[in-house]
Amino acid sequence: MTLPSYAMNQASFPQMYERWLVGPLFRPWAEMALDELELSSSDRVLDIACGTGILARVARERLGEAGYIVGVDISPDMLAVARALEPAIDWRQGNAGELPLRNGETFDVVVCQQGLQFFPDKPAAAAQMRRALTKGGRLAIATWRPDEIPFFRELRRVAERHLGAIADQRYSFGEAAPLEALLRDAGFHEVRSRIVSRTIHFGEGVPFLHLNTMALVGMSSSAKELGDQERKRVVEAIVSESAPVLQPYTIGSGLAFELSTNLATAKG
Repeated sequence: MTLPSYAMNQASFPQMYERWLVGPLFRPWAEMALDELELSSSDRVLDIACGTGILARVARERLGEAGYIVGVDISPDMLAVARALEPAIDWRQGNAGELPLRNGETFDVVVCQQGLQFFPDKPAAAAQMRRALTKGGRLAIATWRPDEIPFFRELRRVAERHLGAIADQRYSFGEAAPLEALLRDAGFHEVRSRIVSRTIHFGEGVPFLHLNTMALVGMSSSAKELGDQERKRVVEAIVSESAPVLQPYTIGSGLAFELSTNLATAKG
C-alpha cells in the first residue's frame, strides 16, 4: 500500500497501479528485500500492506507451490486485483494495527514494503509484526527516504499551486533512526538499517505522472472538499502543468529518476 485510501478505492485505480507502477517501481525493491531475507523453502511469509501483492508473488515464485504466503491489506479493491493475479496466495483484508491472524499463527518472515509510513498507529503495527513473527524469525521493512528528491519536490509544488500545502505521506517516515527505535521498542533484536538507492525506469512517462498526481490530490486536505468532476479537472490541470518537470528525466517516451529507501531488518 503506497497511496492514500482515496486513490486506492477508486474503481480503476488498483488496475492502473498494477499495470503502470508495480513492475518498474515496486518489483525491484521487493526482490531486494527478499534477497536480504534469504528465503528458504520451508519459510512461512507474511506480506503486510501488500497492495496488489507484488512482494508476496515474488516470494511465491521463489518458494514454489510448497510455500505458505499470506498477504494483508486494508483495501478490498487492491486485494481483488491480487487474488485475480495469484489465487494460490492467502489474501486477507485487515488493518496492520490488528492483523487478521489465526489462533497462534506465526511466520518465519514478515515484510512491510512502503506501508509503515501510512499507518496511523505505528507502535501498534510494530507490535503486531512482532506478534506475527516466530522466535528467531526475520523482519524487513522498507520506507522511502525523506522528500529530498528534486523531481518529486517539483511535482508536489505544481500540485500545491492548485491545492495549497500537501503533506506527502509517502516520505513521512524516512529517517532511519526513528524506524530503528520503533522496532527496538517493539521487542525486535539485531535491528539494522541501510539506505539503498537505485535508478527507476518507466517505459512511459504520462501514466506515471497521472498516478502521481492522483496520489498528491488524494493527500491534499483541500481536495477532500471537491466533488468528483472538480477533482478530475484539478488532476488534469496539474498533469498538464507538470509536463515540463518531466523533461530533464525523459528518455524517449519514458522516464528515469533516482529513488532511495531505508531497508530495516530485525529478528524476533
